[in-house]
Amino acid sequence: MFFKKLLVFGLVSCSFTMYGQDYFPANAGVKSKNQNYTVFTNATIHTTPTETIKKGTLVVQDGKVVSVGKSSSYAQNAIVVDLNGKHVYPSFVDIYTNFGIAKPKRAGGSGRASQYDNSREGGYWNDHIMSEQDGYQDFTYDSKKASEYLEAGFGVVATHQHDGIARGTGALIALNNDGNTANRVIEDRLGQYFSFDKSVTSRQSYPSSKMGATALLRQLQHDLDWYEKGNIDTKDLSLEALSRNKGLPQFFEGDGLYDDLRIDKLGDQFGIDYVIVAGGDEYKRIGEVKAMNRKMILPLKFPDAYDMENPYAAEYVALSDMKHWNQAPTNPKALQDAGVTFALTTFSHKSPKDFKDHLMKAIKYGLSKERALEALTTIPATMIGKSGELGVLKSGAWANFMITSGEVFEKDTELYEHWIQGNKTVIKDMNTVNIDGVYTMNIDGAAYELEIKNSTEKVKASLKKGTEDVKSEFSYSDEWVTVTFPQNEGKFVRLVARASADGLSGKAILADGSEKNFTSTKKALAKSDDKDDKKEEDKPLTVMPLTFPNMAFGFETRPTQQDILITNATVWTNEAEGILENTDVLIKDGKISAVGKNLSARGAMVVDGTGKHVTSGIIDEHSHIAAFAINESGHNSTAEVRMSDVVNPDDSDIYRNLAGGVTAIQLLHGSANPIGGQSAVMKLKWGASINELVISDKKFIKFALGENVKQANWNSFSRFPQTRMGVEQVFVDYFTRGKEYEAKKKSGQPYRMDEEMETIVDILNMDRLISCHSYVQSEINMTMKVAEQFGFHINTFTHILEGYKVADKMAEHGVGGSTFSDWWAYKYEVNDAIPYNAAIMHRAGVTVAINSDDGEMSRRLNQEAAKIHKYGGISEEDAWKMVTLNPAKLLHMDDRAGSLKPGKDGDVVIWTDHPLSIKARAEKTIIEGKVFFDMKKDEELRKTVQREKAQLTAMMLAEKNKGLQTQPAKKKEKQRMHCDTEQTLY
Repeated sequence: MFFKKLLVFGLVSCSFTMYGQDYFPANAGVKSKNQNYTVFTNATIHTTPTETIKKGTLVVQDGKVVSVGKSSSYAQNAIVVDLNGKHVYPSFVDIYTNFGIAKPKRAGGSGRASQYDNSREGGYWNDHIMSEQDGYQDFTYDSKKASEYLEAGFGVVATHQHDGIARGTGALIALNNDGNTANRVIEDRLGQYFSFDKSVTSRQSYPSSKMGATALLRQLQHDLDWYEKGNIDTKDLSLEALSRNKGLPQFFEGDGLYDDLRIDKLGDQFGIDYVIVAGGDEYKRIGEVKAMNRKMILPLKFPDAYDMENPYAAEYVALSDMKHWNQAPTNPKALQDAGVTFALTTFSHKSPKDFKDHLMKAIKYGLSKERALEALTTIPATMIGKSGELGVLKSGAWANFMITSGEVFEKDTELYEHWIQGNKTVIKDMNTVNIDGVYTMNIDGAAYELEIKNSTEKVKASLKKGTEDVKSEFSYSDEWVTVTFPQNEGKFVRLVARASADGLSGKAILADGSEKNFTSTKKALAKSDDKDDKKEEDKPLTVMPLTFPNMAFGFETRPTQQDILITNATVWTNEAEGILENTDVLIKDGKISAVGKNLSARGAMVVDGTGKHVTSGIIDEHSHIAAFAINESGHNSTAEVRMSDVVNPDDSDIYRNLAGGVTAIQLLHGSANPIGGQSAVMKLKWGASINELVISDKKFIKFALGENVKQANWNSFSRFPQTRMGVEQVFVDYFTRGKEYEAKKKSGQPYRMDEEMETIVDILNMDRLISCHSYVQSEINMTMKVAEQFGFHINTFTHILEGYKVADKMAEHGVGGSTFSDWWAYKYEVNDAIPYNAAIMHRAGVTVAINSDDGEMSRRLNQEAAKIHKYGGISEEDAWKMVTLNPAKLLHMDDRAGSLKPGKDGDVVIWTDHPLSIKARAEKTIIEGKVFFDMKKDEELRKTVQREKAQLTAMMLAEKNKGLQTQPAKKKEKQRMHCDTEQTLY
């Protein structure tokens, strides 16, 4: 019956072949096509990751699987391959490579003139959106690289151009070294690819930051919707392609955990099912990754240990980097245990050859072999819509499979042959017999010992006569061994023998030309090294515990909300009651519950406040900590970008600020442009998620004046404005455009959704408030007048070092001032700064705050407030309000923070001394009833850091002693962000 089915299938195949044959001339001679069946018998066939057939038969014809099952009869003219004792696996599939695609050439040119407009005809307004790019058009088959993939187990790869933010489509390639390009290309338009990285082929300046790239991708989706509705007469090739490829799988490459979350947020906003190319550190916040509910592609590039032999250099290595080395191999297991669907990729490896070692390490650290096989076969195939065609051995699937000596993920398993589309590539001769051993033999009356190692790969042999080493030449092929060695001076003995399981037997051709038969006895090689390796493998793995965040001073468990009663303290209420002696403060359910004497609360944690001072938390109105980027400098207005897109919850400055009593900040955009980006007002909840840090209902934006904006401090002399008077025209222009945009939006006519203009409209309507970087009185006056011209007012002038000159006008306008205590002369436009500035503005009726604009000074804002008391004669209470209640007012959060009033958030600091004293330290910093900093806990954490570094150092030294590769121990400089900090997005 089986033969009849094969015969019918063959006739049908022949009829289609004859009907569909090509008519091109056969210039190379007679053309013939192999129509025979190839039948593989007696193998252990792994048809899927979960289904195995022992003693199975695989039938292949014309590049496809005909059938697979138990042993059965087959056509007499079939080519039969007996695979007794061997295993057959579907080829692996890598769906994220740049195989066969040349790297793009970096755009030429440099200097101080930036490119602001696009340079392509017919494409999107931004050069870094290249969705019309077709990866297949740049594809050239690379047989050498294909062989590397084949040896690593991969039979099919998806490839695309890794350049740009919208990268276009890719292609699906079978690594068939015996085929031609037409046969190898399974799909010439596969997937649509995205990243946050600019194209190297263009010098267009926008975006210059990751928040800019994120905003650009949002606007791209709005523009696509506008275009698809037929509202643009001019054809846009980029938007055309983006629309055409919407139905394809959508792949988005990130660079780690926080890119994953950023991509997920974009996908949620626009309903796009992005497959995320992960960064390898998802284990750090696996709960948040699981909640994304997205498919992922996972690289397996694990970092090398650091070379810690030099104790001085070793001190520079951050605990977070040491822990990542230790914990990164657990990432696949963490995703597996969280139920995240993921495929594996060679992406990030220099060569596919490196892949198996990292995969075996992941398995050692808990990734199951079944899940690993799924992640290399059925899961990637499903992600690209090729389920049933790739990654399985079933009827109709491509005949892509490996023949191995054993189970594919065993250490000693060898890959013999790799068949792609029915064509064979020999990796190792599977008929080569393993003849490793020690052979003792007698040749012409003398005893010899021949040791053979690694006979199935690069064979090695050594010969001894008694205890003396004998120089010899050795070869082994097709079960035949030849050995040549000197017997007398200038004369040689040649041995030719057949190898078997029992030993060697053959002829010895002696130095005098005579021949003698000989046999040998065989014993196994010593296994001392194997035993040592086994002992090493059996050692329990030491994986350091995760903390929140996963770095120095992270918590083993996140702080929990609790009721806290602070008794008998000096309490700075910042309310009409003023400073109260011997008073209690009760925090209940995360809120200030009561302030008074002799308070009690059942079950509350009681803190003796005797001799201590209790205040509300410090609030920094102008901060640049906890961010991956500060400036989007690509345009003169970047109102569309959001600091919330680049929050870094793992910035150690959060913890340092908590140690200085800071509980909330405004994370401001920098001062690269007149109209900057949207702020993020945050509570400093160390170890919490980004969503838990950011207070989403507080809407502010950064504007800027002065030297930075007109680019006297920047690297471009081509962007408008170049003068201070030009800044005014930027404001007028954008506010005018905003009014026109709002009018069209209200008219009911179709309009293009513009995220930048939406923000400008919010500003005009006072739904988003301005914090304006400022120094010089003329510009301060100008900005207030422009705002009044358009019917709104500025919320805050920050820096405002010439505020004392215009304090009366500021009070009349209703704008607050957030200033420095005594900064002076760090650039020309602050030469008129005086330490009495805050006091003068305060006495004129301006709401004044003292800010940091500096990650180091922010943890000493209590001392900055003390300077105002010293220099300006301001009362202690009013000076203290300048770092607590007043910034809360400027951030419109004084209804929940800034004072110790019942009903407000339980953001409280317990100080060891008078808070304006240089002796004062924050003993406890509490946010919403959770203790995020505690001096005693800090002492314990310091010891923990020291202990963990010592433990990890010992592990790394052991790695080096085993001869494993290491990387140099080097200091990781922490970048301090300021108003003028710029990043380059490549």
